[in-house]
Amino acid sequence: MASPCSDTLKTMPKPSPTPALRPLFALCCALLFCVTSAHAQWKWRDASGRIQFSDLPPPQGTPDKDILQRPAKPSQTIVVVPYGQSASAPTLNPKAASAPDRAEQERQAKQKQQDKEAEARKKAEDAKLAEQRRENCQRAQDNLKLLQDGVRLTRANERGEVVVLDERQRAEELQRSRAVAQSECR
Repeated sequence: MASPCSDTLKTMPKPSPTPALRPLFALCCALLFCVTSAHAQWKWRDASGRIQFSDLPPPQGTPDKDILQRPAKPSQTIVVVPYGQSASAPTLNPKAASAPDRAEQERQAKQKQQDKEAEARKKAEDAKLAEQRRENCQRAQDNLKLLQDGVRLTRANERGEVVVLDERQRAEELQRSRAVAQSECR
């Protein structure tokens, strides 16, 4: 004789997904096929010649020729810092190591601002020097013209007396003015 429970199970209709859930069910099935399986990623031959499989790398000292399979390089390495250790320890991911934190970004921004200010000061100083050179050049050219025209020139000596320049002094002044004009008028 059949039990009453087994009769009820035979008569119950099979559940079927509602039409609204069918796309979701198909998506879940597709995602299941896309998930990579968790299998051993490392394969190496140990010292006794046996082949080992593991999700951890082989022990240090294993020659490269004995490593038969390596895991595919992930796009990003995740480093787990054990509780109690500093998070500032060197990371394995070069992208994470090169990504500056907020304090580093602020320091870089401050350094960039200081560099801009220093460059602006240098430009202003260069402009000031260029203006001084231009003025020196103009004075030297004016002195040269005056000395070459043969006009009588006077100068005050150490005691404050007015003295007329003789030919030797005029030649010295002419030579000095030419040197200044040559250096300043480039």
